[in-house]
Amino acid sequence: MKNQLILHVPHSSTNIPWMDGYVVSKEELEKEMLKLTDWYTDELFHSEEDVMIRADFSRIFCDPERFSEDSQEVMSEYGMGVLYEKNDAGQIIRNVTQEYKKKVLDAFYWKHHQALSQAVKIQLDQFGKALILDCHSYPSTPLKRDLDQNPKRPDFNIGTDKFHTPEHLIQLSQDFFDKKGYSLGVNWPYRGALVPLEYYGKNPNVQSIMLEINRVLYLQEPSNEKSDRYEEIKQVVKEYMEVLRGSLG
Repeated sequence: MKNQLILHVPHSSTNIPWMDGYVVSKEELEKEMLKLTDWYTDELFHSEEDVMIRADFSRIFCDPERFSEDSQEVMSEYGMGVLYEKNDAGQIIRNVTQEYKKKVLDAFYWKHHQALSQAVKIQLDQFGKALILDCHSYPSTPLKRDLDQNPKRPDFNIGTDKFHTPEHLIQLSQDFFDKKGYSLGVNWPYRGALVPLEYYGKNPNVQSIMLEINRVLYLQEPSNEKSDRYEEIKQVVKEYMEVLRGSLG
């Protein structure tokens, strides 16, 4: 048995399990999900060879990529912490009490992270190493709440962590996309790579890298309709994952 990638897909779902607290209509939420959902990333990164940890709830309901504590989460000041209270335009969409927040975190957030941590543990126990690929996409035009407002965006973006992303993975990624003829941003327009807290900054054998795909490559923006290039981009992602898998030895 060989090492498997751990594919973390946090933002592909449009499921809102509980409507408690929302002060806008389903139609308004659907408009927001159109902008914020990482459409089809569960399909684009699908692999029979690897382990996929996919959030089965929308990021508008609970965002597993955010820190659970607002004091640690930079996006909380925009009302878009672990539980979104505002939309991208800054309008209130939900009222969140501490009691409600705990209820959602216990039922969804912590269970999701527990599954990710367990997948990492299995890889470490079997092979002494684990590699998380954090799977995302982004709109070709910056969202209002994006920290990077540069309108010029690359085809793909890798996010890294100083402790958990070895230099050879960055170089490997740059070489791969350069040979394929695509532009690549390194920590631009998005940065970072998710690692379970119990390993974060502690175990360098837990490696992580984020791959973000510019949606203009595979969608008919601003809709969520697949474009003619969808299969092409899916093949590119598949080949990238093969290269990452090969780096595990």
